Amino acid sequence: MAGAIAGIESQMTPSSVRPVNQLRAVIFDMDGVIVDSHPAHRVAWRHFLHDLGREVSDQDLDFILDGRKRREILRHFLGELSETELLEHGKRKDEFFQRSGLQMKPIPGIGEFIRCLKKNKILTAVATSASLARTRSTLAGLHLTDYFDATVTSNDIAEGKPDPAIYRLACERLNTSPHQAIAIEDAVSGIHAARAAGLRCLGLAKGDLAGQLTCAGAIDVIESFSGFSFGELKTLFFDSRPERGNSASVLAAYQDK
Repeated sequence: MAGAIAGIESQMTPSSVRPVNQLRAVIFDMDGVIVDSHPAHRVAWRHFLHDLGREVSDQDLDFILDGRKRREILRHFLGELSETELLEHGKRKDEFFQRSGLQMKPIPGIGEFIRCLKKNKILTAVATSASLARTRSTLAGLHLTDYFDATVTSNDIAEGKPDPAIYRLACERLNTSPHQAIAIEDAVSGIHAARAAGLRCLGLAKGDLAGQLTCAGAIDVIESFSGFSFGELKTLFFDSRPERGNSASVLAAYQDK
C-alpha cells in the first residue's frame, strides 16, 4: 500500500499539490495596463464621432476607457445599430485609430515585471475587451507575445466587462482556480468583472481614479510597474481574502446592471 501511494504521489503534477491559496497566475487587462493606448483611443473616437456629426466632451469619452466592447461603445454614442453598421463603423474607427499619429508606449516597468513573473513560474494571461487582431498586433509590437500563456479577447465572449465571463475563461485556459489568480485592471468595470469571477484584483491608476478602483474592490492601486516587485505582489495576494473577490455583494451589484 505504501508503495502504491508513493507511486501516485510521484505522478501528481506540481499544480495539483499546490495549496489552494497559492498564487499561480496573473491576468492582465491590456489597454492602460500593458500599453498606454488611452490617449490614442480618445483622439480616434473623437475624430470618428465628429465625422458622424457628433461632438463629445472629455467626460463623454471616459466611457470608452471602462473596459467595454467596441459594439457597446458604438451603441452608447450612436444608438441601436445593425450588425452591418457595427462592422462598418468599427472599421472606420480603426482607421482613425491608425491615423491618430500617437505612438503607444508600454506602461513603465511592464516588460521587466512580466519577465520576473515568468522566472518565478507564474502563469500569465491577457483578458481584454480589444479585438483579437488588435491584441495580437499590440503584444507583437511590444515584443511581449511569447510571455503570455493565454489570451482572451472580445472575440471570445458575448458580453464585455463588467460581465465576469472574460476572467472565468482566462482562468479556464490557464487551468487554474480564480482563487489562485490575481487580475490587474485600470477600470472600475474591470475590477467588478474580476471580483465577480472570484479573483483578487490589483488596480493601476493615478489621481482620482485610484480612489475609484479602491472603492470598486481593488486590494491596492499602483501607478506603474516601475519598482513594483514580485515580492510585493505576493504580499498583497496573501494579505487579502479570496472571498472578497466572490462576495455576494459584488455578484448582486453586477446582476442589477
